[in-house]
Amino acid sequence: MDKTRIPVIVGTGQVTDTTSKPEEGRSPLQLMHDAVKLAAADSGAQDQGAALLRGLDSVTVIRLFADTLPRFASPFGKLANAPWSIAQRVGAANATDLVCPPQGGDSLVMLARACERIAQGESQAALVVGGEALRTELAAKRAGLQLQWGEDAPTTPNQLTGVKDMYTKAEEKHGMRSAIAMYALIGQALRHAAGQTVDQYREASAKLFARFAAVARDNPLATRRKGYSAEQIAEVNAENPFVGFPYTKLMTASAFVDQSAAFIVVSEARADELGIPQDKRVYLHGEAHAHDTWFVSDRERLDQSPAMRLTSRAALAQAGKTIADVDVFDIYSCFPSLVQIACKELGISPDDKRGLTVTGGLPYFGGPGNNYVTHAIAEMVQRVRAKPGAYGLVMANVGLVTKEAVGLFSTERPNKPFMRADSDAIQREIDAQTKVRFTEAPQGDATIETYAVLHGKNGPESGVLLGRLAATGERFVANTPADAATLAKLEQVEGIGLPGTVTQVDGRNVFTPRFG
Repeated sequence: MDKTRIPVIVGTGQVTDTTSKPEEGRSPLQLMHDAVKLAAADSGAQDQGAALLRGLDSVTVIRLFADTLPRFASPFGKLANAPWSIAQRVGAANATDLVCPPQGGDSLVMLARACERIAQGESQAALVVGGEALRTELAAKRAGLQLQWGEDAPTTPNQLTGVKDMYTKAEEKHGMRSAIAMYALIGQALRHAAGQTVDQYREASAKLFARFAAVARDNPLATRRKGYSAEQIAEVNAENPFVGFPYTKLMTASAFVDQSAAFIVVSEARADELGIPQDKRVYLHGEAHAHDTWFVSDRERLDQSPAMRLTSRAALAQAGKTIADVDVFDIYSCFPSLVQIACKELGISPDDKRGLTVTGGLPYFGGPGNNYVTHAIAEMVQRVRAKPGAYGLVMANVGLVTKEAVGLFSTERPNKPFMRADSDAIQREIDAQTKVRFTEAPQGDATIETYAVLHGKNGPESGVLLGRLAATGERFVANTPADAATLAKLEQVEGIGLPGTVTQVDGRNVFTPRFG
């Protein structure tokens, strides 16, 4: 095989800052620059990787939360072209492929893109980096500081396919425009499909995440290192309240962190030129990506993910491996429901002895906006380096069990040219599946299909649900009455299957349950 067309990961870098005062904290750009320098040094290339960075022809920056979600918009300025800003700082004057992918969370897809461009002779050295400084930003706003984090640029980045909203107008109208709401709805559907009570499900979720917390305890880059027990994760108290019933605070991603990660991919020929040692080289053996039915309320089953199932099969087949050949996993873990569905689709147990995370997961390692998977890749590279010949599987997620990607890593040199799996074929198979019948204006008798109670600082605030009309079986979205008695009752009884009546009030659907 032509060494100029064999992609290999040669360096990774990670930064976590949990202690800097807001006036001393680093901006996202500074954090990313520091992670890139660490990745270059990690490669073992000559001159601490300076020549490696100068030779970059592609720079991808994972979209910041500030540029993705309106509620995270930063008051401290905007990077007009983050890949350009990074390229300028590392001396990569030849970097013309400047990319900021849509939605965010596409680190694994961007790695596969970089590998594909090298395999096709379009690139010789690529960088993928991302970072967030939401901890510092929040502290600075509370202190009344005025920071300057923005930077202009002569061009705009390539945003590939552009940004697509994750929520329908009906979902948004009914207060479901949040990951907390949607993952709680998905978790309840998953619980019901498994025949579990709410208490049984919360206990199982806490046991699952206690194993993640134990990994974070031993990871110096993690932001929560207390090693929470299952009892601490499940117990509802002032420090660990419900955020979206049935999930507590310790079951959700910790977004207000200062973290950055980067990795560098080059051709084998470039690695040879730079004197990069063989024991630093890690290969992407298989990759596939696809998305489930885009909007949650359109999905026939909320407790499944055809995208997870099909992409994992494709990535493993591409590598010529089975799930039994995988030595270690990192499964995206913003909420328990995502990990639980992934285990179902991968065909592994939630307490698999190989472990489900190499970092500690988003609630304990940290959930730095869209960039967690860059950290997962960086850590997985270190793991397989430490065990030559081992295979590590990273499963990435974007949105609300929406976009899924799977990658398989090893120090083993591939025996065939790199080629991405046929993700288009996977997507066509998913898109051919039947979508649920939906109505935006339900009326009459109905039952709850799945539900959640959303909490604020002072306790329960609203009930959100997907329901089914008794007469037609059509699905609808709705709120429950927001009185304290109704919300409290929904946390005490089995709500799925609960009958009631749905009507429209001031343009919103309101489902009034009939408690037995």
